[in-house]
Amino acid sequence: MDWGNKTLLVIVGPTAVGKTDLCVQLAQVLKTEIISADSRQFYKELSIGTAKPSLKEQGGIVHHFIDSHSIHDYFSPGDFEREAIARINSLFESKDLIIATGGSGLYLKALVEGLDDMPEIDMELRNSLNVRLKEEGLYALFQELKLKDPQYASQVDAYNPQRVVRALEVCMSTSRTYSEFRKSKSDVRPFKILKYCLDRPREELYERINLRMEMMLAAGLIDEAKKYADFQSNYALKTLGYKEVYGYLRQEYDEAELHRLLKQNSRRYAKKQLTWFRHQDEYVWLHPDQAKNHILKDLD
Repeated sequence: MDWGNKTLLVIVGPTAVGKTDLCVQLAQVLKTEIISADSRQFYKELSIGTAKPSLKEQGGIVHHFIDSHSIHDYFSPGDFEREAIARINSLFESKDLIIATGGSGLYLKALVEGLDDMPEIDMELRNSLNVRLKEEGLYALFQELKLKDPQYASQVDAYNPQRVVRALEVCMSTSRTYSEFRKSKSDVRPFKILKYCLDRPREELYERINLRMEMMLAAGLIDEAKKYADFQSNYALKTLGYKEVYGYLRQEYDEAELHRLLKQNSRRYAKKQLTWFRHQDEYVWLHPDQAKNHILKDLD
């Protein structure tokens, strides 16, 4: 295979910015397929709360790694890296360009750069942190992470217990920051990689996020969460959208507060995503309305 003629087009951005629509348009023009790097859309049981594109929205384009796993599985960034690279290599047998897209920074980093070489962790420490997570809550552990590794705390999704606990256990077991173990040098992929990040003016993005949350609720988000309430301790359901609904179902707040929290936490998540991508190198930043023509011109 002539790897010099192969290109992975990576398009990232915060939630609700417009990644799906742009990538489908590009895939139609370029006659290619899409690798989804959205860590929540892997799960076949969850559609509404993950903003999974419908078959109509997918526009006849093959999307890999949507509905590929179950909520009963933990599909790690390392698992994704191995499977996605194998899929990309297979697709490159017949295509010169493939699109990868999503907003899950760590999964995209695994795909593009490879994962960090982290130290082995004592299981007693891991278990004790998980006990603390249940007893003290995620907020308390995140505050501790901010003290031990402010650099990583400014980038990580503060609502993701697996990542917060992982960073804390590294800090506590090595007396070094988690950030110190993260790679300074990327794995070399044999194909060319072009990287673009989509963004919108903040008010415009937040309006889209608020509208998306209202649309999710109208589409049946509460009923979808109820259906899997017995599994709410699973990693897949400890995420934005579902955890707020479970709080509402436990009668911790009323429906008006549920609407407010969904919007507020989604806006905060988008801010975290943008912070993550700004800390990465080599992204070309584009407004979605100008992105299609800009990217096609770059590919000429």
